Amino acid sequence: MLGINSVNNVMQDGKIIGVITDLDGNFLPGVSIVIEGTNIGVVSDIDGNFTIAARVGDVLKFSFIGMKTQLKKITDNKRLKIIMEEENKALDEVVVVGFGTQKKESVVSSITTVKVKDIKGPTSNLTTMLSGRIAGIISYQTSGEPGQDNAKFFVRGVGSFGAGKVDPLILIDGIESSNNDLARLQPDDIESFSVLKDATASAVYGSRGANGVILVNTKSGKESKTKFNFRVENSISTNTRNFKFTDNITYMELANEAALTRDPLATLPYTQNKIDHTRNGDNPLLYPNNNWIDQLIKDNTMNQRYNMNVSGGGKVAQYYIAGTLNIDNGILKSGASKQFDNNSKLRNYSIRSNTNLHVTSTTEAIIRVYGQFDDQNGPIGGGSSVFNSAIWSNPVMFPATYPKSMSPYANHELFGNALIPNSTTLYENPYAKMVSGYSAKKTSRINAQFELRQDLKFITDGLKIRAMGYVERYSEFEVSRNFNPFFYKANTDEYGNISLLPYNDGGSNSIGNVGTEYLSYNEGGKIVNSKMYAEIVATYDRVFRETHSVNALLIGRISDYSTGNAGNLQASLPSRNVGLSGRAAYNYGSRYFAEFNFGLNASERFHKNNRWGFFPSIGLAWNIANEKFWEPLKNKIESLKIRGSYGLVGNDQIGNENDRFFYLSNVNLSDEGYGYTFGELYSYHRPGVSINRYANEKIGWETSKQANIAVDISGMGFNLTAEYFTQYRSNILMDRSYIPNTMGLTAAVKANVGEVSNHGMDLSLEYNKAFTNSMWIQSRFNFTYAHNELKVFDEPSYPSNEYYRTRVGLPYNTTYGLIAERLFVDDADVANSPNQTFGKYGLVISNIET
Repeated sequence: MLGINSVNNVMQDGKIIGVITDLDGNFLPGVSIVIEGTNIGVVSDIDGNFTIAARVGDVLKFSFIGMKTQLKKITDNKRLKIIMEEENKALDEVVVVGFGTQKKESVVSSITTVKVKDIKGPTSNLTTMLSGRIAGIISYQTSGEPGQDNAKFFVRGVGSFGAGKVDPLILIDGIESSNNDLARLQPDDIESFSVLKDATASAVYGSRGANGVILVNTKSGKESKTKFNFRVENSISTNTRNFKFTDNITYMELANEAALTRDPLATLPYTQNKIDHTRNGDNPLLYPNNNWIDQLIKDNTMNQRYNMNVSGGGKVAQYYIAGTLNIDNGILKSGASKQFDNNSKLRNYSIRSNTNLHVTSTTEAIIRVYGQFDDQNGPIGGGSSVFNSAIWSNPVMFPATYPKSMSPYANHELFGNALIPNSTTLYENPYAKMVSGYSAKKTSRINAQFELRQDLKFITDGLKIRAMGYVERYSEFEVSRNFNPFFYKANTDEYGNISLLPYNDGGSNSIGNVGTEYLSYNEGGKIVNSKMYAEIVATYDRVFRETHSVNALLIGRISDYSTGNAGNLQASLPSRNVGLSGRAAYNYGSRYFAEFNFGLNASERFHKNNRWGFFPSIGLAWNIANEKFWEPLKNKIESLKIRGSYGLVGNDQIGNENDRFFYLSNVNLSDEGYGYTFGELYSYHRPGVSINRYANEKIGWETSKQANIAVDISGMGFNLTAEYFTQYRSNILMDRSYIPNTMGLTAAVKANVGEVSNHGMDLSLEYNKAFTNSMWIQSRFNFTYAHNELKVFDEPSYPSNEYYRTRVGLPYNTTYGLIAERLFVDDADVANSPNQTFGKYGLVISNIET
């Protein structure tokens, strides 16, 4: 309890004095003391003392970061002693859960809420900020190229190998979104960010939540004066690590050594004369000494980010409007042609408008409009192809280019090259490859969302209904333009004069593609699709007799997806899904908690006998810290909750995404590959029939049994959450291996036979300590461990001497192959090793004693 005591009748020059401490008697410096209703205020000194010009009857307001704000009315002139208590906001925090919110103390499922400030960073890609900040998220990034730098992430690891989707469901304002949508989302626009990890948390999303759920809600306007926020950032980006190679002299010497090792009479690839001239740097046109990484890759680049948002409103309407421009540049050096910039670049534009309208005292309408646009440029094949070319290209056979003065009448760049020994093929010039063309890709995504909320308290208190629907349009196209480089080699005459000889000028001895001085045009892929979605949610939230809290919801939803470039009749058909989900939660005295969730879903991919799936879950929790016997420890441990959950989750995103209907066969009646020509003159040809998929009415839902046990502890500035989880995924779709060839089948046969177990733990520890209003410490520690193991895998019955070939009992994606322990050192080592021969199936090792 907060304590306010008055001692010592003291008054100095008509002012009130006092001292401020915490519950342990420690003096609190930096506490703000303000006379309520005025701008008169002071701050306590290092010993917690303060003096303020106040009178009897004034009300003083004491506030301090991390402490509960309190008011004190002055009734006399006695010296004040104020005792402030730490504020435990965690218990009153609202956590975003599936289709609603719950108080943090009422949550029994595994949900991690992320503070927006924790995912802000010097990047325009939000997915790169998830690693290490959220317990239960395992993420990695495979590229830093603008537009290709999205991090891949999983919730509690990978629990399936069914070739379908294993990434979590991402919902932004209730809209099913892609990894790229999350990447482009601005932290400035985020109101809340939650990760749903267990069956109880994700069950209401049915088949869509089998791999976890990421929930993001964007900001809404508030009743206030108009507020403007503008943010400008510039950041420097570099390679995390670049490739380091040996010098080119050593490269040539080792190449000669390798050739002699294989054949003592081999012709050396590099003469000693070439090595010496290259070492001396005599003539870089005849003896080039390239460092392709330095010639193609910059050390760093600059990126810019701009964000502006406007918010405010009155009692009837509130608004939040935001716009963003991000410019991310790659680290490739621009070409000398000056016709275009071949460096990777991503320009990202987005606009967001969220409007809340209070139509009546019980009716609210929400309109959200979001536009996302990407303009992406870069070298043909992407930045990775430039790096690969720089790594693998020969550095000493030719220069990147020759001086323009060597062929002044040419209207093109003079690229160097050479013939690969004993062939009529040219080497790859990585510089010419990088600067000879570029690709441009543009994407657009438009979302229009409408939501209507109605409070039904005129029927009964706590009853509400909400309807939401949205339409999304997405388009993408890509074009590329390039020229064919003109390649030359340097030639010397008897007087040492250097001239250039063309390789591909179109003459009779021309090699490879003829060079061009103009840009060609090539169209890339085009994607156009549309999505429509609607849901209706009924909620009931009521407290009876101050101790019995009841919360329930029921959700019905339907979605429709179609694409304009499907490629075949089956894929062009609209994809629809329907589902019904629900939740019922009970809380007794903020001590005992129970929750039941279910999802009832239908999938178009399965036969009517297996189409519907019912997936229930249950969770229980006990907050020990709210028991009476815990009161003596309440000032140290404010919350101690033990919780557990168990449930079943289904997944219909299995197999190839083109296998829309497993219960229907896929037959090509006009397959030229199976055609036949006949007749007297063999002049009559008819296409044949091929089977791409056999009908299988037995294929159904992939299911996951998930259990979670956790403990939450908070007190003395610490917040600890430790969780242990298990998942057992069954009915995983995979190819059958026991189908004999004598059956004459021409397509693979699939069935729900695979099983995988996955277990691990999440640990999250946070410590907060405030010293003054402007100084505090916050530290966090996250730990996630996940291990999966194949339990059932359709594979041949290997004999006992080939047990090592089985995959059962090993983690999914285990790398298979022979292990090279070392190299033989002499003939005696070879003679004392197992016999080694190369047979039909590769290396065979025999005579191994075990």
